[in-house]
Amino acid sequence: MTTTMTTPGSAPALPEFHNEPYLDFTQPANRAAMEAALASVRAQLGRSYPLILAGARLHTGDQLRSVNPSRPSELIGVHEKATADLARQAVDSAHAFFPTWSATPASRRVELLLNASSILRRRKLEFDAWLVLEAGKSWNEAEADVSEAIDFCEYYARQMMKLADPIPTFQLPGERSEMVYIPLGVGIVIPPWNFPLAILAGMTVASLVAGNTVVIKPSSDTPTIAAQFASVLEEAGFPAGSFSLLVGSGAVVGDILVQHPKTRFVSFTGSREVGLRINELAAKAQPGQLWIKRVVAEMGGKDAIVVDRGVDVDDAVKGVIAAAFGYQGQKCSACSRAIVHQDVYDEFLEKLRAGVARLSVGPADEPAHAMGPVINDSAVKNILSYIETGKSEGRLVAGGGRAPGDGYFIEPTVIADIPPQARLFREEIFGPVLAVTKARDFDHALELANDSDYGLTGAAYTSDPARIDKAKKEFFVGNLYLNRKCTGAMVGVHPFGGFNMSGTDSKAGGPDYLLQFLQAKSIAEKLR
Repeated sequence: MTTTMTTPGSAPALPEFHNEPYLDFTQPANRAAMEAALASVRAQLGRSYPLILAGARLHTGDQLRSVNPSRPSELIGVHEKATADLARQAVDSAHAFFPTWSATPASRRVELLLNASSILRRRKLEFDAWLVLEAGKSWNEAEADVSEAIDFCEYYARQMMKLADPIPTFQLPGERSEMVYIPLGVGIVIPPWNFPLAILAGMTVASLVAGNTVVIKPSSDTPTIAAQFASVLEEAGFPAGSFSLLVGSGAVVGDILVQHPKTRFVSFTGSREVGLRINELAAKAQPGQLWIKRVVAEMGGKDAIVVDRGVDVDDAVKGVIAAAFGYQGQKCSACSRAIVHQDVYDEFLEKLRAGVARLSVGPADEPAHAMGPVINDSAVKNILSYIETGKSEGRLVAGGGRAPGDGYFIEPTVIADIPPQARLFREEIFGPVLAVTKARDFDHALELANDSDYGLTGAAYTSDPARIDKAKKEFFVGNLYLNRKCTGAMVGVHPFGGFNMSGTDSKAGGPDYLLQFLQAKSIAEKLR
């Protein structure tokens, strides 16, 4: 018997939410299907993609070329770049269509979102292949990204159903009162390159299903995936006026989109520096602006895994390696600090060194490699600079340089004996670099873990129930994991978002996330 969830009114009944299962690429049939998807997508490489402004296809003559970070000579796509005037037009068009879209029944918006989910599921291997080739993700990392995008669609559809009908309030004698949630207006969606489908999809569909119109400015490193997602929205039936897709730099179009007086909110995922700039720009009211803009921001982390004595060290090492070097450490949730009890420090380091030595680095489309490239040449230079700094701050245990190949490959790097005042301990690197620090005891380890401007994810390996309880109370992060890695948040299971300089703790994939894109209206009627 299928369990369904219903809400009063016209909203459709849906099966209970379940996370999208991952394909197992060790199965010959799945492996062959993925190989075929890669071949199919490779046949589409080098195509030109116009801007999409409320359904219109536009060419500016100024183009951005996206390449494969595993093979930078391989062209992925050629994209038209937006101008400042087009950015203004996009917001104006979205503002003009907002009354129509916001008046569309929530049940219809939910229907279109579920259409998008079905299309993503049908095109799953194709999107896996785009992620491998344009973002440098391994097969498994790509599969997780696409599955998360599907989860966001399914989860937010169900959450919108819950919010679509009036919220009951206490009633006064002689009155009938209710509270309803209504859309905000025009939103600017600025997704990152590291989850170029999942986060792009999550921020976009949350905004759209809530009844807002959006202007999407994708990362310049992964615009082809964004263009492919735009085709999903169109096929799903989202009207032309509901969204625009503008490729372009933050300096040329990003600031204009954020500052436009008709922009109502900005949904951003990316670096701390850019997020703070967006927050500052959005906070200043522009002539003709009628509202205080909302900023929904997720800005990164300096995440720690604490390893206590008395634990299975092999299990802890496995979790740290997965969290530190999955997708080359290019996750805001990645473990970049391992803080280890002094009693197991040497054993942990030796097993960590041996485990990292087994990681193979190479082109992401070759499934034998555990690690692929970092995203671009600028990232290579920045990460290598941090590694050189780390060598002077601690002891190099593994890696330390570029890996062989034509792509943007960096060896998985471990630097031990890092003191808490070191740059490697404090600054987000966004690459395959792990700092290891010794702690006197569990209390000291938690103190070190909390000694950060960030507060996104964290994990603690401990077998002591009292220390587990202490971590629950005192480890100051938005997503805490116990006796497991600190990456891999699942929609609906681990609502995602952090504290301090990690962002606004908006909890993507959680039950209150859509409230970021709605406003509450209280209505009281005197009864006759």
